[in-house]
Amino acid sequence: MKILNTIKEARGYLNEIRSKGLSIGFVPTMGALHEGHLSLIREAKKENDFVVCSIFVNPVQFNNEADLKKYPREIESDIKKLKKEKCDLLFHPSAEEMYPEPDNTKFDFGDPDKVMEGKFRPGHFNGVAVVVKKLFEIIEPARAYFGLKDYQQLVIIHKLTKDYNLPVEIVPCPIIREENGLAMSSRNEFLSESEKKQASLIYLTLKRVKIQSGFATISELKESVFRQFKKSKTMKLEYFEIVDLYSLKPLRTWTESNNIIACIAVYIGKVRLIDNIILFS
Repeated sequence: MKILNTIKEARGYLNEIRSKGLSIGFVPTMGALHEGHLSLIREAKKENDFVVCSIFVNPVQFNNEADLKKYPREIESDIKKLKKEKCDLLFHPSAEEMYPEPDNTKFDFGDPDKVMEGKFRPGHFNGVAVVVKKLFEIIEPARAYFGLKDYQQLVIIHKLTKDYNLPVEIVPCPIIREENGLAMSSRNEFLSESEKKQASLIYLTLKRVKIQSGFATISELKESVFRQFKKSKTMKLEYFEIVDLYSLKPLRTWTESNNIIACIAVYIGKVRLIDNIILFS
């Protein structure tokens, strides 16, 4: 596996790859790789001749400086995992390389970045869009792979590629879960074994919502979820929303859309976890 740290090197090397007529698949990450990330690498390898993974903890998408500082960085372990999966190229730039000057680009994604994550993490999606657009312009992949766990991010990236006519196919990939149903996340490593067991309530709740969707009203389901987490001494519900799959508009009745997803954010201790489940599509 080739490892490159500068934009100039990456562009030059990948221009050679493209000149050979090889298709490039791309998996952007912030590192601390787990099975969810590695499943994206495998999917990219199935559909492309050459696979690039980036590892870059993007400072401009953090609205909490402490969260940025404590984000796990495990580059040695990550490199071993990528080599095992036979990834072709790791792009691992520094913050100074990606942002030699402050990037003040402002995107307008309309309503999709105002709800849920956008409401509780102002500026987050603008920072995501800044780095994803930069990475797409550096790597110039045919396809880029993103997990469905960060569903709202996926909607924003789809809109980014459409609004800026970026010639990249966005490939959504299934959520990979731990045995107890907890969605895999780099943040899970901050959980104790006891907290991981308790966090299984998140997916159990989503599965129950799916079973009851269409029978109970949306307001009844939301109230039920709020009550469920209010009982917990260690978990705090930040939001639970039932929204349109494409616009992310919050729904009041089942008849407002044929494509519906439930999204949730929960704190367990100081660790913030998100998850979702498609109810109708």
